[in-house]
Amino acid sequence: MGFESPPSSEGFQAHQKENNMTKSVPSVSVKYAANGSSTKSNELGMRAMQERAFEKRGEQYLLIKSPPASGKSRALMFIALDKLHNQGLRQAIVVVPEKSIGSSFNDEPLSKHGFWADWEVKPQWNLCNAPGGDDGKVGAVGKFLASDDKVLVCTHATFRFAVDKFGIEVFDDRLIAVDEFHHVSANPDNKLGTHLGALVARDKVHLVAMTGSYFRGDAEAVLSPEDEAKFDTVTYTYYEQLNGYKYLKTLDIGYFFYSGSYADDILKVLDPSEKTILHIPNVNSRESTKDKHREVEHIIDALGDWQGTDPATGFQLVKTPEGRVLRIADLVDDEPAKRDKVSAALKDPAQKNARDHVDIIIALGMAKEGFDWIWCEHALTVGYRASLTEIVQIIGRATRDAEGKTRARFTNLIAEPDAAAEAVTEAVNDTLKAIAASLLMEQVLAPRFNFTPKTVKCGPVEGFDYGAGGYDPGKENVGFNEASGQFQIEIKGLVEPKSKEAKRICQEDLNEVITAFVQDKTTIERGLFDEELVPEELTQVRMGKIVAARFPELDTEDQEAVRQHAVAALNLTQKAKEIALTGGEDGEVSANTALIDGVRKFAMDVRELDIDLIDRINPFGEAYAILAKTMSEESLRQVAAVITAKKIQLTPEEARALAKRAAAFKQERGRLPSITSADPWEKKMAEGVAYLIRMKQEAANG
Repeated sequence: MGFESPPSSEGFQAHQKENNMTKSVPSVSVKYAANGSSTKSNELGMRAMQERAFEKRGEQYLLIKSPPASGKSRALMFIALDKLHNQGLRQAIVVVPEKSIGSSFNDEPLSKHGFWADWEVKPQWNLCNAPGGDDGKVGAVGKFLASDDKVLVCTHATFRFAVDKFGIEVFDDRLIAVDEFHHVSANPDNKLGTHLGALVARDKVHLVAMTGSYFRGDAEAVLSPEDEAKFDTVTYTYYEQLNGYKYLKTLDIGYFFYSGSYADDILKVLDPSEKTILHIPNVNSRESTKDKHREVEHIIDALGDWQGTDPATGFQLVKTPEGRVLRIADLVDDEPAKRDKVSAALKDPAQKNARDHVDIIIALGMAKEGFDWIWCEHALTVGYRASLTEIVQIIGRATRDAEGKTRARFTNLIAEPDAAAEAVTEAVNDTLKAIAASLLMEQVLAPRFNFTPKTVKCGPVEGFDYGAGGYDPGKENVGFNEASGQFQIEIKGLVEPKSKEAKRICQEDLNEVITAFVQDKTTIERGLFDEELVPEELTQVRMGKIVAARFPELDTEDQEAVRQHAVAALNLTQKAKEIALTGGEDGEVSANTALIDGVRKFAMDVRELDIDLIDRINPFGEAYAILAKTMSEESLRQVAAVITAKKIQLTPEEARALAKRAAAFKQERGRLPSITSADPWEKKMAEGVAYLIRMKQEAANG
C-alpha cells in the first residue's frame, strides 16, 4: 500500500496525500533547485560549508550551525589542523555525545583532495573505540595531555569526568571541539555547560562548537548570552544545503493520526518500496504496546512472509506479496550478539554505497544522531518525540544526497486522543508538540529572510529577483536570490535592530526565537483553539515576553526589533503556505518558487505590507486548518474541550505588557485605547490598563 503521487504543483507547499484507506498525511513539501553547489569541492577539497567555516579558522570561539550531512566533522578537521600547525595550539580534543559518532573523526587522507595535511588520530587516543568504562578513559585523557600527540577523540561524558578530575587549567592552549553542541545547556545542572562556561571565563582555550540544530527541546538556552556573544558564528542553512544537492529535489514533512494499535495502521504510511528508517515508540510512551519485540514481529508480519535471517548480516528476510524480498535490520532486539552483528553490518564501509544492502531499518533508541545511511528516503517515527532537536536529527537521516534519490520524507505517526480523560490530556500535549515541530521545520527548511523598513531611500538590492514587474519604488517589494537562498523583504513601520547583537539575532537566530514561541504551551493552545483570541496577544505580548526573557541584555527598542523580525518570518511563511495549499489562482506553481510566489502574492494582495498587518495574523491559523482536515471530528472536539476548559485569565504580568503597548498607542494617537472600541486589539490593551488600575486600587484599599 503506497501513496498516490503527490500533487503536481511544486515548491514549498502543504498538501494532502490520500491512500486507498482514506487516511491522509498533511505534508509540507519543499522543492529545491538541486544545482549541485553544496556538494562541489574547491582546490583544497572543501565543500561550500567547510570553505565558509575555514575562512573563520582564526577565531578563538567559533560556533558552526549547519544541517546533518553538510560535512561538519571534516570542517573541524581543516580548522583543527590549521590551529595545531599555524596558530600555536598544543593539542586538539574532539568531544562527541556518544561512542558511535566517534567514527566521524577517524583518519582522513585530506591531502588526497588538495589539503596540505592529513587528519590522523592514533588508535589509543580514539577513546570512542577503546574498551572499558569512563574511569580508564579519564586516565587516558590525562596521559594524552602529558604526551606530544596532537588529537584525542572522546565522549561528552569522558570529557566531563576528565575536567572534574584534572581541573580546567590543564586544557590551556588547546582546542576543545564539541560536536552536537545542542546537548550543552546554560542550566547550572548541565555539567558540560558549566565546564564550558568555566573554560570561556578562563579564556585560555580555543573552542569550536558544532550543531545541526542550535535549539534544545526543553527551550533552555545553550549558552548564557554573555558567553554566546564571544562566539563568531558560521551559519549554513538547510535551504542552502538541500538547494545545492545534486539529486535530492523534494522533502516532505507531515504528521498522521491513527486510532487503535499503530502496528495495525503502519502500512498506511510505510511504503515497502521506499528505503525507510522506522523508529518505534519508547516503551514508556502512550503509543507503545509495552512489548517492543512483539511490535517488530507485527510489523514484519504486515510486510510479508518471513524467509529467515541472512547469516552474514543478521538482517531479517521478508517476502512481500509482490514477490520482492526485503532486507530488514532489526536494531530493537536486545540480544547483544544479534544486535551487534546487525549494527556492524550497517556500518560495513564496503557496503556504504550499496543501495540494496538493506531496505528497512527498525530502531528504538538508535539510528538517530550521526547515523549515516545515504539511501534513506523515509524517516518514519511512531509517537511524539519530546525533543524538537531529536526530530531534526531524525529528519537528517533522510536528507542525504544519493544518486537516483529525488524525494525524501519524514512522517510522524501520532495516536488520536481517546475518551479517557488522562489519555486525552496527554494526547493533546503530543498533538500540540507535533504541530510545534512541524511549524518549526517549515521555518528551518525555508530560505532566509532579510527584512528592511520601507523608506523613500529604498531601492533594489543587487542579485535579487523582484518578480515579473521588477522593483516598484511605490510599494513594499519582495526580492529573492536563489543562489544564496535569501529573501529581501520591505515592510512598512518595521523597527530596525541597532546594536551589533540585535542585528546578529535578526540575521542568524530568528529560528531560535520562533522555536521558543511555538514551544510555549499557552501560546499554541490559544492560537489553535481560543475563538476569542486577538492575534496581537500572541504576536505582540507573548512573543514580546519570550524575546525579553531570552535577550534581557538588549534595550527595549532592540527587543521590539527582534520580536517584529521573528513574527514576520513566522507569519509570512504561514501565509505563503496557505496560498500554496489553496493552489493560488492559477493552480500551478512553477518549480522551486511556490514559497517565493506565496510571499510575493501576499505582499501584492494587501494594500500595504506593514508590521501592524503582520502582527494581526494568527501564526497557528493554517496549522489548525490542516489539523481539522486530519483528525476525526470527535477527536478534534475533545482536544478543543480540554484546552477551553482551562480558560486563561489575564495575569498581572500580561496586563503590564498590554499597558506598555497602550502607552505606545497613546504616543502614536494622542489618546489611550478605548475599552468600547470596535477594534479587538485596542479593546484588549484597554483591558490591560483597566486591570492594572483595579490592582492598584485594591492594593491602596488594603
